[in-house]
Amino acid sequence: MTDPIRIRDQVRERYGALAAGMGQGCCGPQAAESVLPRLGYTEEQAAAIPTGANLGLGCGNPLAHAGVRPGETVLDLGSGAGIDAFLAARETGPGGKVIGVDMTPAMLERARANAAHDGYDNVEFRLGEIEHLPVADASVDVIISNCVVNLSPFKEQVFREAFRVLRPGGRLVVSDIVLVRPLPPAVRDSVAAYVGCVAGACMKEDYLRFVRHAGFAPVEVVEENRYVPGESSLGDMGIDSAALEAAVAIKVRARKT
Repeated sequence: MTDPIRIRDQVRERYGALAAGMGQGCCGPQAAESVLPRLGYTEEQAAAIPTGANLGLGCGNPLAHAGVRPGETVLDLGSGAGIDAFLAARETGPGGKVIGVDMTPAMLERARANAAHDGYDNVEFRLGEIEHLPVADASVDVIISNCVVNLSPFKEQVFREAFRVLRPGGRLVVSDIVLVRPLPPAVRDSVAAYVGCVAGACMKEDYLRFVRHAGFAPVEVVEENRYVPGESSLGDMGIDSAALEAAVAIKVRARKT
């Protein structure tokens, strides 16, 4: 699947439906709350997530390695309904700020409603593509992202944009899906597998190279785990568990010097 316009349309349609309460995330039909411990969220974090922000999406908690400090500005790439943005807002406090960027209007609508309902005055959600961030140069301290960059057909550009908007000394922490071996052609060309965060994934070494080439140093993998979506999601994506062994979930931490 190589047409970037078709990719964007399919991703926007699928995640728009999820925001509207139709369909299910890549973790399957299980309760969204039951996914959180497996993704690295603490009980305290799970209890603090606003109602409606957790859609059962993601492949790992990026905040576990971000070290967000009070007063910092945090940017969430592909913020969805706001789960990580809201948790980051608790860490940065009223003296800081969190910006969520998402290209799906329905997700933004849901995230903004969550923010208004729970009184999050230090969180702002902006419409935009992560390859063309609506964020000023050198204006944020920390960038987080949770299982989103794999959906972009222009991953190198995503990391160049991340480098642009970070202040010197800023940190990037992303959770994502990468490949440790090539996917079978039938999976690689599957629209369902692409929007399911598998077919759009690139090889692990390429992913890390993209981050380094953007200017980040050092770049380190701080966690790596087997990617385990729900069984029904495997069927929806048209892949079997053997093919899925090519995909792993990683957390990458990098710095702008």
